[in-house]
Amino acid sequence: MTSTPTAVATAATASAPARPRRSWRATSGPVYLVLVLLAVVYVAPFLIQVATAVKTDADAAANPVSLVPHPFSTAALERLLANSDFPLWFGNSVVITVAVTLGRVFFASLAGYALARLRFPGRGLVFAAIVAVMSVPAVVLLIPKFLVINQLGMYDSYAGMIVPLLVDAAGVFIMKNFFESIPVSVEEQARIDGAGTFRIFWSVVLPMAQPALVTVTILSFQGSWNELAHFIVAAQDPALTPLTKGVAGLASGGLSQGTQYPLKLAAAALMTIPVAVLFFAFQRRILNTSDGAVKE
Repeated sequence: MTSTPTAVATAATASAPARPRRSWRATSGPVYLVLVLLAVVYVAPFLIQVATAVKTDADAAANPVSLVPHPFSTAALERLLANSDFPLWFGNSVVITVAVTLGRVFFASLAGYALARLRFPGRGLVFAAIVAVMSVPAVVLLIPKFLVINQLGMYDSYAGMIVPLLVDAAGVFIMKNFFESIPVSVEEQARIDGAGTFRIFWSVVLPMAQPALVTVTILSFQGSWNELAHFIVAAQDPALTPLTKGVAGLASGGLSQGTQYPLKLAAAALMTIPVAVLFFAFQRRILNTSDGAVKE
């Protein structure tokens, strides 16, 4: 019986030795090595900061990049918490950050939903203006901010430090894009049941936007907690000094003469902790998917 060309080719393929597949570790190993190196470069300054915070002044000057304090000392932390205005600065930052974060999440959600779902004249122009604001450097707006705050009588007050930060263009942009990814059929079903526009937004759509809400919350918390330029032009009363402004003054020699590296880096380390904790607690919930959405 004569074998066909197809049978011969099949037999040759079956008898040929299989090519060894490239090892998964061989292909991904270099990538992970590069990522580890980048992580070390990124984390090293923070580790040096924490290590220096528990050093003595002499040890910090002699071994500035050492990660092992010799000797271990909490004198800088004790002086910072007991003999400075650091607790007052921290409390002011907490009040401002909580108020700004709640306001940004609420107003960004409302504006984002309105731009994503409501049809009104000038909607495209409003969104274009919001995108344009995102491209304007913040430092350009400092003098207009000061003039407006002073004209409204909010200078040297919590209102002047909080109100101008309550709306953020980036938050509106994020919420609008996420609301547009939610199927319209979800809202139509609620509208058939008699729900109004705000009820649909608050009870139906907003719970589905949890990933976007978490993202805006983290960005708002981080932005308001680390804000400095706005606070410089919004208030000069020492009783209203937030953490960033106080630590900036501390870094320039506000408490004493000399380098005082442990004192300054202890303040910076304590200032970093709230943002780091918030990010690591919610990092898995940043813009994942619209859970519970109905597929169209």
